[in-house]
Amino acid sequence: MTDQAPDGEYDAWLDSIEAGEGYYLECGNGHGWLPPRRVCPQCHDRDLSREGLPDSGEIASHTTITVPTPQFEDDAPYVTAVADFGPVSVTGVVRGADPADVALGDVVGLEVGERATTGDRLVVFRPR
Repeated sequence: MTDQAPDGEYDAWLDSIEAGEGYYLECGNGHGWLPPRRVCPQCHDRDLSREGLPDSGEIASHTTITVPTPQFEDDAPYVTAVADFGPVSVTGVVRGADPADVALGDVVGLEVGERATTGDRLVVFRPR
């Protein structure tokens, strides 16, 4: 059995963020993970509960993309970041800030946006 859920659960997770009901999965030992998950990869607990994502997180890592691949050319320049939201780390794109002003420790909110080039949905961080 795989620890990954069927296709579509990631889209359902994005839908939950759009509805203001973003969540993460937590095992009985307090390990947090983003869906799709069926089992905790750290302790292998299969009893996972949905917990609400915090309203804000902090940027833990980031990079500015100025020369993108063709599939993201209309999005550049953009900042890809990893932000810690409680026990989980979320990867997304920072919007609403000059790329040169994004810094470690910046407090951000979480929403769903679209790629300019493809129109695909993605996780977006906005400065708070």
